[in-house]
Amino acid sequence: MGYESAKAQFADWGVDTETAIQRLTNIPISVHCWQGDDVVGFENRSGNSGGGIQATGNHPGRARNPDELRADLEFAYSQIPGAHRLNLHAMYLDTDESPDRDEIEFRHFVPWVDWAKDQSIGLDFNPTFFAHAKADDNLTLSHPNAGIRDFWIEHGRRTRDIAAKMGKELGLPAINNIWVPDGYKDIPVDRMAARARLEASLDAMLTDPKEHMKDAVESKLFGIGVEACTVGSHEFYLGYAIRKGTLLCLDMGHFHPTESIADKLSAVSLSMPEVLLHVSRPMRWDSDHVILLNDDILAMAHELVGGDLLKRTHIGLDFFDATISRTTAWVIGTRNMQKALLQAFLKPWDRLRAAEDALDFSSRLALTEELKDLPYGAVWAEFCSRKEASVGSELIAKLNAYQGSVADR
Repeated sequence: MGYESAKAQFADWGVDTETAIQRLTNIPISVHCWQGDDVVGFENRSGNSGGGIQATGNHPGRARNPDELRADLEFAYSQIPGAHRLNLHAMYLDTDESPDRDEIEFRHFVPWVDWAKDQSIGLDFNPTFFAHAKADDNLTLSHPNAGIRDFWIEHGRRTRDIAAKMGKELGLPAINNIWVPDGYKDIPVDRMAARARLEASLDAMLTDPKEHMKDAVESKLFGIGVEACTVGSHEFYLGYAIRKGTLLCLDMGHFHPTESIADKLSAVSLSMPEVLLHVSRPMRWDSDHVILLNDDILAMAHELVGGDLLKRTHIGLDFFDATISRTTAWVIGTRNMQKALLQAFLKPWDRLRAAEDALDFSSRLALTEELKDLPYGAVWAEFCSRKEASVGSELIAKLNAYQGSVADR
């Protein structure tokens, strides 16, 4: 079906496809750098990944240095319509020096900033509280040893400074997202002490407000090695974010598999002005599979659009799969988030709300199901065409050709 025919079908439902396309054009998604190299980074430091972080598989073509990673990202962005962002972890510094985590400075990331300027994209940042000898106990900011806590507090302070300078250089505020792997494999006797230490460490890190950046805190349910207790739980960070005025990061893989993260968006948004979203796909646990265009992603997009939350929600991705082409994972995963948003933009929200407000749940059900038959794919293809991004077999051919060009790494 062609776009003009699809446009007419949506118009019959009172939906303007041109408005939907324009709205989608204006939504940046923060693409995560760590999918491109299996969360290895460029430090060459020893230490366990920690907290359940593990990329499985050994597909050929892993980026081995910043230049290869940037080249892979440029290809991926060429097939992801729209203008987006890059989410960079602190262990992805680009320098000939070997600073420890408590010694990193903005100059170690200048090549990334220069590249972002050339690409006309924004940057987000993350302190790296794992894959380091001082994180091997799965305790960092909540560690009983004050010296280890101080090391990580200084690391966090420096990442905030780096993020602020990134934001200033690029003219777009950078989000600095704090996630720590802290927890216990077996049942602890004093959760309160660990959480008090975590709170005090966060307070020490966030003591001074900074322009051009935004602080976020991210919870987790559990990970390998911290099955019994995660110090930075959802309840801990929800309260902290509300009291301290930070963003709350909701990662789709960081909750019980039966929980709906989409349902949480409207609930937490009543208590805080902005939210950070990490879009992922857990499979039985926080396994960070490439996101599909499935019910979970569609529900997330429905909440963002239907609840008018997009203007105060920052969308980032967080998955890593080394069993498939890493660039393919980026492209397909990001585009699926965009496809879900487009479907949400193409809903007749006034009719849906009117039925619900009238308690006419029969009409709500009928509307919801009949809308599934509309030609969303034709509108997506038109969006991609306008942004010079491929679809269908042409896209697959380009993904395979690029993978073939890097397979000998």
